[in-house]
Amino acid sequence: MQTIRHTSLRWAILFAALLAIMAGVATGAKASTGGASSASAGGELAFSPFRYAGASWYGPGLWGNKTACGGTLRRGTLGVAHKTLPCGSTVKFVYHGHVLVTRVIDRGPYVKGRAFDLTQAASEAIGFEGVGRVRYAVALSYARTP
Repeated sequence: MQTIRHTSLRWAILFAALLAIMAGVATGAKASTGGASSASAGGELAFSPFRYAGASWYGPGLWGNKTACGGTLRRGTLGVAHKTLPCGSTVKFVYHGHVLVTRVIDRGPYVKGRAFDLTQAASEAIGFEGVGRVRYAVALSYARTP
């Protein structure tokens, strides 16, 4: 009888440890992939579900030009171009474990199969090179934290 209790206790401890490890892994995965929200200016940004889209990057030949949203494109400008999202919309990108939250600052790209053009600074921030697919979510609203 004593052996059964010890065996049951061992299994219970093992099970509790496994649950604790799984909870830690889930929390870490949420942090590394961007989760569902991001801290911002006294509140939380609520994002749409993540989707995939074609993307490219732009910059060197266009530095010094005005963007469609009224700014000037410079080497360190952090932003993204999109054809239809309103200027200033916040977008969260996840690419190979790197997360970037930035705003729409320009219009484009006008190439079939691409939804976003990241500035050179934005592409460097997440390690994106050339043309490819990125995971993205668009900010829906601010949700105040209590």
